[in-house]
Amino acid sequence: MKKLLSFITVAVMTLAFAVPAQAQFKIGPRIGMNVNKLNFDKEVFDGANRAGFTAGLEAEFTVPVVGIGLDASVMYVRRNSRFMSEVTGTDWPQQTKVSNGHSDYIDVPVYVKWKFGLPIVGGLVKPFLFTGPDFAFLCSKKAITDAWKSKKVDTSWNFGLGVEFFNHLQFAASYGLGMSKAAEFVGATEQGTKIEGKNRYWTVTAAYLF
Repeated sequence: MKKLLSFITVAVMTLAFAVPAQAQFKIGPRIGMNVNKLNFDKEVFDGANRAGFTAGLEAEFTVPVVGIGLDASVMYVRRNSRFMSEVTGTDWPQQTKVSNGHSDYIDVPVYVKWKFGLPIVGGLVKPFLFTGPDFAFLCSKKAITDAWKSKKVDTSWNFGLGVEFFNHLQFAASYGLGMSKAAEFVGATEQGTKIEGKNRYWTVTAAYLF
């Protein structure tokens, strides 16, 4: 993990010196909340929305006039999970078992961001769009059950929009589409099949960039 963070730091510093002199560089704190849901590839389990939180540091490079730039963050993220499964037995109707857990990640989203000015109020309010990959590295967890194994790296592709006020304060909302399995069921099932879950999550954040 230390090697990863060192690599990210060096990469950001290298990019800062590589961009044109007229490019704008900003950095500052970013906080927010997320709503996560584990989606399973089998119908044995059913996930539910659960709220979590995120906090960290965001850096932004923007080329003036065109408004296109790079946005990268290092965030601490907690994603809470809940899923329901039917309990096998002789009871009718079947009982439903509810299980809860969470996974904590060091999250590294890297976005291409496009800011576009508005007539008259362009200096005060700037909407923006962004998209890009998100790399989440597991650092701790509370297992849903002993039969679930969380993956060490969870990758997704995020899409989002937001608005910037006074060239500093930013509010953003994004949707993360999990591309890799975040968890795998390693216990026995009636069907004898392996069950995998991918994260799907909404994130709302506020950042102040200097």
